[in-house]
Amino acid sequence: MRKIRLYNTLTCQIQDFTPLKEGKVSLYCCGPTVYNFAHIGNFRTYIFEDILVRTLRMAGYDVKHVMNITDIGHLSGDTDEGEDKMLKSAQERQSTVLQIAEFFTKKFFEDASSLNIIKPSLTCIATAHIQDMIAMIEKIEAAGFTYQTGGNVYFDTAKYAQYGQLRGYGIKEGAYHRVDVDQLKKNPEDFVLWFTKSKFEEQALHWQSPWGEGYPGWHLECSAMSHHYLGEQFDIHCGGVDHISVHHTNEIAQNYACYGSIGAQIWMHGEFLTLHKEKMSKSADNFLTVDRLVELGFDPLDYRYLCLGTHYRKPLSFHDEAITSARQARLKLMHRVHDLQKEIQDQSLQDLSHHPYWQAFVEKLSDDLGCPEALAVLWAVLKDPDLVSLEKLSLLHMMDDILGLGLLAACAGEHADELEEKWMNLICQREQARKAKDYVLSDRFRDELLENGIVIEDTPQGTLWKRK
Repeated sequence: MRKIRLYNTLTCQIQDFTPLKEGKVSLYCCGPTVYNFAHIGNFRTYIFEDILVRTLRMAGYDVKHVMNITDIGHLSGDTDEGEDKMLKSAQERQSTVLQIAEFFTKKFFEDASSLNIIKPSLTCIATAHIQDMIAMIEKIEAAGFTYQTGGNVYFDTAKYAQYGQLRGYGIKEGAYHRVDVDQLKKNPEDFVLWFTKSKFEEQALHWQSPWGEGYPGWHLECSAMSHHYLGEQFDIHCGGVDHISVHHTNEIAQNYACYGSIGAQIWMHGEFLTLHKEKMSKSADNFLTVDRLVELGFDPLDYRYLCLGTHYRKPLSFHDEAITSARQARLKLMHRVHDLQKEIQDQSLQDLSHHPYWQAFVEKLSDDLGCPEALAVLWAVLKDPDLVSLEKLSLLHMMDDILGLGLLAACAGEHADELEEKWMNLICQREQARKAKDYVLSDRFRDELLENGIVIEDTPQGTLWKRK
């Protein structure tokens, strides 16, 4: 196994990764709350997690990647306040909560696929694990970490001396300013394990429990499901930086109270995508979806390229110039790969796992997923005059297995270098319209190309073109 170094939010250090079981990695990633479309800021986190999975597998590990689907009980405030997101969405769309969950779950995985995000080994749905959550509350209660008031079961954070260790202790500024503090709590940081009367009046889904008919708190589901599928201790837990101060902090407290351990060895978090210098947020109605990117003429993989150009622990600013630059860079890569494919014709790709360029590429990724540096190695391969075409294409193929940019499925056909960039862009826009099943837009692009003497042919390998 190759040595991997990862940044652990818990220790604030990059550390050598040693799995609990030799050769195997247990990984839990917080998945979507399926009340609306996932925005591209959400997908920045899933892209980082995808690179993590690909890098671990490249290093020789057998990765069990578990991701949850939240289809119940996520309130608009992470601190047990506000409206239920699932219920609100169902009411607005005049559908049931489960219909909303099914629709947006399907859409989430379609968008993830368009971004070349590998599907998790296992996805688990919150509503299928209610009994696991009830059993966990019973253990936490038996250990003396709970109290009941106003019909709810609360976790008593004062009973856990290490509470807040993930965020460096204390209340993170802003964590509780958005809502009025629940007067039923002994401490503002206490959180609900089971809701009954106080939040139950309009809840669409509810279950019988030892504490009354109700539903679980949001933080509980990840603890219950990660332990159900990965055990009391597992290797890595991932999510966005917004999970640090409340959600993952509360998971750790629950895990300790129930099992005497905090769950994961390593806690990893992806930074925000910002739009106009503000965090992208559904509640602020300033979010972009994958579909909207396609409508604007971009391939979802242009966005993936943009994400890979900034380290996952650094904020990434999204603006027109940035995504346009990413599209141009990825198109340039695609065209160059196509040229290399023509040059080598039917020659078989080589295994160059001992090549210095491959070793440099792996070294960058093995150091806390250094994607910007790994991309620089890829470009160096393309520009190196001492490498023959077969070597370049073989290395690019190996590198793209990790970066997931779809370089070997280039949409350009013969003589790509002779076609003006504006027509190449239009060909790629048409390809995305077809993927989105927007056949009216796709046909309009085809007609425009035909009017300019460019004939399009759709093949399993992508879109080919020729001049009339």
